Amino acid sequence: MSRTHKPHEIVERALELSRADGCVVIADETSTANLRWAGNALTTNGVTRGRTLTVIATVDGAEGTASGVVSRSAVTADDLEPLVRAAEAAAREAGPAEDAQPLVEGVPASADFTEPPAETTSEVFAAFAPALGESFARARAGGRELYGFANHEFVSSYLGTSTGLRLRHDQPTGTLELNAKSPDRTRSAWVGRATRDFRDVDPAALDAELARRLVWAERKTELPAGRYETLLPPTAVADLLIYTMWSAAARDATEGRTVFSKPGGGTRVGEKLSPLPLTLRSDPREPGLEAAPFVLAHSSGDDASVFDNGLPLPATDWIADGALNHLLTTRHSAGLTGLPVTPGIDNLILDAGGTRSLEDMVAGTERGLLLTCLWYIREVDPATLLLTGLTRDGVYLVEGGEVVGEVNNFRFNESPVDLLSRATEAGRTEPTLPREWSDWFTRAAMPPLRVPDFNMSSVSKGV
Repeated sequence: MSRTHKPHEIVERALELSRADGCVVIADETSTANLRWAGNALTTNGVTRGRTLTVIATVDGAEGTASGVVSRSAVTADDLEPLVRAAEAAAREAGPAEDAQPLVEGVPASADFTEPPAETTSEVFAAFAPALGESFARARAGGRELYGFANHEFVSSYLGTSTGLRLRHDQPTGTLELNAKSPDRTRSAWVGRATRDFRDVDPAALDAELARRLVWAERKTELPAGRYETLLPPTAVADLLIYTMWSAAARDATEGRTVFSKPGGGTRVGEKLSPLPLTLRSDPREPGLEAAPFVLAHSSGDDASVFDNGLPLPATDWIADGALNHLLTTRHSAGLTGLPVTPGIDNLILDAGGTRSLEDMVAGTERGLLLTCLWYIREVDPATLLLTGLTRDGVYLVEGGEVVGEVNNFRFNESPVDLLSRATEAGRTEPTLPREWSDWFTRAAMPPLRVPDFNMSSVSKGV
């Protein structure tokens, strides 16, 4: 189908073609602009556009309602009816859907549903690119090399259903990752930023931070594995807590499979998880971290249901004043568990009322480690949410309130839920880019955390 066909018209036509008992159609219009650089010089840039159409057909049978989901990209006019029929065939061939619910209705239509999709262009980098070029010159003069990329994506999602929903959400997502390396490659530092439009990204400030860290790394100290007082920066906290949310399905907890399962049955909702007044929350209208205010589910799983598409998403406190307040539920799993309906939301904010910056927390540290970021995070034990992973691009030794050098990297073994119970200080919450999960989740705001006994389980030789 040519791009002259408006997305809302595609949605309407697919719904007209449907012969199923119920139908949900999601058209995702995506445009992306990017820059890449290496060795203090731009290497590539480009703009791409694409469209994906998802059709969800529901068929009522004697034993219950079945669903069939088919998604395809670059759908042409000739492909549209076969796509709808394929979804209907998938529904007829499937058994009754366990998560079956009546399709959502009664949600007011989006005023801009019939408007063209939002699109990004290379103009999003109009101020950023020249400033980056100036940073290249400073880095070259300072004897360091900058590598990295900037990516900006706009996704306009159009949701239509046979129950009359006509909803639309525009989601901008920008990410920047910047590495500085010494010419001999023995020192490396990283910073990252999440942004909606790159107007709040300052390459000069980021380069200055990288230069400072490379100076820290000129003095190296080897440390053994062990437990250390550790300052986790916001990016590391985000990566750990995003994984925690991905593991917070209420049904799994009720069935005794996760860290949120209560011994003897039930869930840990209501239990105190941290002595700090931590609030972990999601809000689709959070300034700067705005996300879809209704469910957009392209498939069903433990924490999402295609039958919930269009369901409004209120702000949700997952943890309130240190206590577990909610787990992820669909309408189906809420009925199974007796918990409120609280679907996932595409942002995450941790706040404990702290006012100190990471630099302030360094100044208040007698001896400890300052991390840059985590990567290669993997689950070891779902029952405790024990995770393992590696530190990367700089672990620094703090003594007497100052960074005195760089130490070797480590493999860690920690449960983020257990970390919350042991953390002794949370600093000021700020927007951050989760480095490990930035391909899937970018809208986060976190404070730095002080953990008195972070478990560095072995030494890693990686950078």
